[in-house]
Amino acid sequence: MLKFYFHPGPNPMKVALFLAETGLPFELVPVDTLKGEQHTAEFKAINPNAKTPAIDDNGVRVFDSNAILLYLADKHNQLLGKPEDRGELLSWLMFIATGLGPFSGQSVHFRHFAPEEMTYATNRYLREAQRHYEVLNDHLAGREYLVGDDYTIADVSAWGWIDKATVVLGEEGLAPYPNLQRWFDSVSARPAIEAARNLGKDIAFKGEFDDEAKRAFFPQNFPKT
Repeated sequence: MLKFYFHPGPNPMKVALFLAETGLPFELVPVDTLKGEQHTAEFKAINPNAKTPAIDDNGVRVFDSNAILLYLADKHNQLLGKPEDRGELLSWLMFIATGLGPFSGQSVHFRHFAPEEMTYATNRYLREAQRHYEVLNDHLAGREYLVGDDYTIADVSAWGWIDKATVVLGEEGLAPYPNLQRWFDSVSARPAIEAARNLGKDIAFKGEFDDEAKRAFFPQNFPKT
């Protein structure tokens, strides 16, 4: 059976939503990243990059959320859209993987977790996150979904980070991006969203972002012991 290595967060939630949408059977394997479980030898055998999500599909390991989405969608022929839209699908998946996700993550880091105020870095990543939101907002003018006329893994992938808009951008969230807000509301109304949000709710993941969690999340900021 498919094993899904999971901790609640924007990237694992993409895979959670895909699994909820498709109904594929899986075994949930919790990885408490605030406790540093992603750095164990056992988990790094699944993902040498020591991050969630990852999957083990009967001996085939796949890591990185967009790689997982593409792998599962291709294997099961689900949420891929029309063949003629394949180029668009790949383009938006890479846009999210190399742009929206990383810049959003860095915006969150410097806005909320940096040990000291770094105005240049904070502005740099916030403005780039905003720019990516603007690209999506412009693209969604007159469109229901990101690719063609179908709900696809591109929408699933984008939802994972857009769901955290207020954390990434501040209290105004999606207010400056009406097309993106409309898209987000439409996706969030899907029944699978609730199932994805509830995944792992019965697991007692560590909640306090204390020194142990900081060392687990940002090991490069601490001397090796």
